[in-house]
Amino acid sequence: MAKILVVDDESSIRRTLKEILEFEKHKVDIASNGADALELVKDNSYDVILLDIKMPEMDGMEVLDKLMAFSEVPVIMISGHGTIDTAVEAIKKGAYDFIVKPPDLNRLLIAVRNAVDKKELVTQTIQLKKENNHKYEIVGESEYINSLKEMISKVAPTTARVLITGENGSGKELVARQIHEQSTRVKSPFIEVNCAAIPTELIESQLFGHEKGSFTSAVKQRKGDFELAHGGTLFLDEIGDMSLNAQAKVLRALQENKIVRVGGEKDIAVDVRIIAATNKNLKEEIEKGKFREDLYHRLSVIIIEVLPLRDRKDDIPVLVKRFIDDISAAQGRSAISITDEALKELRKFNWSGNVRELHNVVERMIILCNNEINVDDVKLYVKPLML
Repeated sequence: MAKILVVDDESSIRRTLKEILEFEKHKVDIASNGADALELVKDNSYDVILLDIKMPEMDGMEVLDKLMAFSEVPVIMISGHGTIDTAVEAIKKGAYDFIVKPPDLNRLLIAVRNAVDKKELVTQTIQLKKENNHKYEIVGESEYINSLKEMISKVAPTTARVLITGENGSGKELVARQIHEQSTRVKSPFIEVNCAAIPTELIESQLFGHEKGSFTSAVKQRKGDFELAHGGTLFLDEIGDMSLNAQAKVLRALQENKIVRVGGEKDIAVDVRIIAATNKNLKEEIEKGKFREDLYHRLSVIIIEVLPLRDRKDDIPVLVKRFIDDISAAQGRSAISITDEALKELRKFNWSGNVRELHNVVERMIILCNNEINVDDVKLYVKPLML
């Protein structure tokens, strides 16, 4: 059942549409003019709006303009004087559909159903985006975290390449995600490549794609991550583990904004922002001959160091409370409490696995403790149980 607003200056049309839609089990409000309709939309949550074009004082096109400024509800325009030009103009302004009076019953109900489906998809997309933003939020209140967030806010709107350094589990991916989310490329793809997890012989195909028949298992053409990230951000995680041969091809792609698929000859233009991350000291890797110095300088326009958790222990209480809430919600149970003494005890550990290790410990305690985590629980469960 959907909640629908019918806006028309003719009482007979309002009454007819209301009866039809209520027969289909929808809840219907009515308005006789544009001003009343706008007030109703501000005060209510509608799934669809049926809006007449020809109305006195404020016509439907003007109402549509105002609705588009603050509402994402699908609007179906209805008119007894419909023309193709009018319909095109309405769609350009943001209307979902256009129906001519008197409306065909089946056409009307199909349009309403499709508009309701669209509204549900938009709502789900917004919810998923909120959950995604929450998942990749940088949590902490320390001076370092505040300065890190400020750095991200300055770097994100630019096109500068960024190199993120730090230990495993410290949160390098979160920094990369936040740079993308705060950039002008946010509506385009964020493609992540774990260079350490892909075999050397496959990394070039992963990044640049391949043509059919270019090697034994290449049974069809495949686009690489550079192409898939076109217009967006390509995150090269653990780039210090990339082979020298692949490094050379990445360098060429950065210099020329072009790539060539494995087994191909044609240059393909790509527009990607590169964010790289590593847990290695790349300058030491350069001295050992394991990393190209020219690539390092291409990647390191901006360098962001993510500190290990042991160097920002002021963030531990905030992180623990966030993890308790998130893990409890995921497990479908009420969040348990944790004592101040337990939080102080957690600050005593060095956390070699950083934030990732802390998350695992909190999950372990939520599963094994009762309704409150105390200092004894911390001492017992910080290290994995040995049975």
